[in-house]
Amino acid sequence: MTHARQHLTQVVAHRGASEDAPEHTLAAYRKAIEDGADALECDVRLTADGHLVCVHDRRVNRTSNGRGAVSALELSDLAALDFGSWKARDTVGGRLEEPDWEHRPEDREATSVLTLERLLELVADAGRRVELAIETKHPTRWAGQVEERLLLLLKRFGLDAPACAEESPVRVMSFSARSLHRVRAASPTLPTVYLMQFVSPRLRDGRLPTGVRIAGPSIRIVRSHPAFIERLKQSGHQVHVWTVNDPRDVDLCVGLGVDAIITNRPRAVLDQLGR
Repeated sequence: MTHARQHLTQVVAHRGASEDAPEHTLAAYRKAIEDGADALECDVRLTADGHLVCVHDRRVNRTSNGRGAVSALELSDLAALDFGSWKARDTVGGRLEEPDWEHRPEDREATSVLTLERLLELVADAGRRVELAIETKHPTRWAGQVEERLLLLLKRFGLDAPACAEESPVRVMSFSARSLHRVRAASPTLPTVYLMQFVSPRLRDGRLPTGVRIAGPSIRIVRSHPAFIERLKQSGHQVHVWTVNDPRDVDLCVGLGVDAIITNRPRAVLDQLGR
């Protein structure tokens, strides 16, 4: 495996540097940028008053000190919650060494709910090219409004209509082919990623939904069906794999020529790749 080959693999911070800091917080994304991640991954959901926030679960129960569905809460409700202290407790209980991230209750912004707008500002101010992979979460009561609000926000940052997909610093990902179709219809040059938990029989030959050029298989698919990854590559598609944390899986992905590794441990993966 050559050093040059390794450099072709993009390292994407999954929900930020989420092994070290609370997922989807400013603290996690700041650390990912400091760690040298090539790109940041985030999930977006629409609040009851129309704001896109970076939250994975349908409900906030796991990652905050509150309860309820994101879609039923307003941004002010979410802003009152603590999205960080659970990670400090989890880290202390699960590890022997001290974490790289320290929960500071006085730094409210670092562990408050993160809006996509704030994350886009962070990326814009990074001082280097940092790409952004945005996953739309479905099903949701807001349906197509998620993509509509997303594209409006990207337009404000001049990111909704790149000259070509290859130049775009932003890509939209989803398990929902319908979501990706909405994005493609409104912004044909914005790259889209079709996420997969399993290999659909109708896509086993390496095809993807119409207009999609990037496959997003789970690491479980990569382990079980390496030939499928090869078919995707032979069909001319990029392959972005989630969530890759084990060093053996990193080697597997690089050996198969995947284009992006999505990981909770961006610094460790970069070190493994000699970067």
